[in-house]
Amino acid sequence: MQLWIDYDEAEKLVNVTLAPAGMSKPNRPLLSTPINLSQIILGHMYVGFTSATGYPLVSDHYILGWSFNRSGQAQSFDVSSLPRLPPRRKRKEKPGLMTITSLIAAAVVLVTIIGAAYIIRRKKYEEIREDWEMEYGPHRFSYKNLYKATKGFKDEQLLGAGGFGKVYRGVISSSNLQIAVKKVSHDSKQGMKEFVAEIISLGRLRHRNLVQLLGYCRRRGELFLVYDYMPNGSLDKFLYSNGRPSLNWLTRFRILRGVASGLLYLHEEWEQVVLHRDIKASNVLLDAEYNGRLGDFGLARLCDHGTDPHTTHVVGTVGYLAPELTRTGKATTCTDVFAFGAFMLEMACGRRPIELQGQPENVILVDWVFECWRKGAILDASDPRLEGNYVVEEMIMVLKLGLLCSHANPAARPSMRQVMQVLDGDANLPDVPYDTASTFSNYNASDFLLSLSSSFGQRSAPSMSSTDSILKRGR
Repeated sequence: MQLWIDYDEAEKLVNVTLAPAGMSKPNRPLLSTPINLSQIILGHMYVGFTSATGYPLVSDHYILGWSFNRSGQAQSFDVSSLPRLPPRRKRKEKPGLMTITSLIAAAVVLVTIIGAAYIIRRKKYEEIREDWEMEYGPHRFSYKNLYKATKGFKDEQLLGAGGFGKVYRGVISSSNLQIAVKKVSHDSKQGMKEFVAEIISLGRLRHRNLVQLLGYCRRRGELFLVYDYMPNGSLDKFLYSNGRPSLNWLTRFRILRGVASGLLYLHEEWEQVVLHRDIKASNVLLDAEYNGRLGDFGLARLCDHGTDPHTTHVVGTVGYLAPELTRTGKATTCTDVFAFGAFMLEMACGRRPIELQGQPENVILVDWVFECWRKGAILDASDPRLEGNYVVEEMIMVLKLGLLCSHANPAARPSMRQVMQVLDGDANLPDVPYDTASTFSNYNASDFLLSLSSSFGQRSAPSMSSTDSILKRGR
């Protein structure tokens, strides 16, 4: 038989014509149907053949020759020059009943084994997938890929652990992408849809000082958040680990400016307001050039500019929690600024915001730094490991600005834009004299810092807050 398949691009028409071998092409096609192949044909494609009789009969099908032309009539065949059909295969004798029975039994056993192995393997990689997650397909990682990327979440891949869960290093083999996978427990579906929606929204954040959130995965009682991998790990390991070199002041100041820039982007420059709610040294990660990137958006919350959502539970880390947050439970940009102030003092002093050991008056970092300031010796609060190798003006500015951001009154704290202006040298802190004790005889810490904040002008504390995080039990 001969078969012609023609496509008329102008008419968007496919014609299929059939005739016995040796006959010329009939004028009337066997099949004619309108179809727009421009929506189907790709730039690069493969052409192949398939055939069937449509009946439960044993038959052989052969393509003896074919001709193709992308535009115009295809070349006709010289039927006499085509190869001959292969000789018919001899009919094999039917095997005996015993042989058939043995083969069937072996096949049943083999299918059972394969089926059991498949079920076990499928259960191993079983995930939670609900209908509403269909729209988030591109942002959803398969558990199987994450399992292989982290070598089965082995301890040798562990980057860190804490109350939030564990973080593992991994490599996606198909793209050679290095990732960090945070494994968090969750025991409730309540709010999961809204939480995942916010995770996907946070994945659209783009800033050089933010760790990129790539996507998520859910499996049984576990939630996996997938981030870009930061080769130098978390900042706190360089501040407090004896096994790592201490960062010099130039690097610390660059990290502070970078994190402040990222936080300004979250608060004012993105399409929505992002409240991070857990700013601290362990959530600042360092890339290959030791640039600081704010990460861990597991507690972050979104709200539209000018809206007033509410939260009912306090989340975050002790030492970074603003006093009004512990009273009202309302997270705002001001509570993020407070946490950033504690982070600034932590970087400058090389001490945690709350020290569980030491003299009672030195337990709270902000109180200790303020006391040094009140005595006219604020540089005594600087990290002794720096050995005085810092720019004095920058150190004083960071310590003062850290105290100002840590003000008990949220209205007295600067915004992140004002913080960036000071760090960039575009605005100055007021020159408050502190060289004589009489200057502060009638001041307490709150009054003193309030006088400092007057240079920015009083501003009302924003009422923005956020809904409760489903991961609050993880902190």
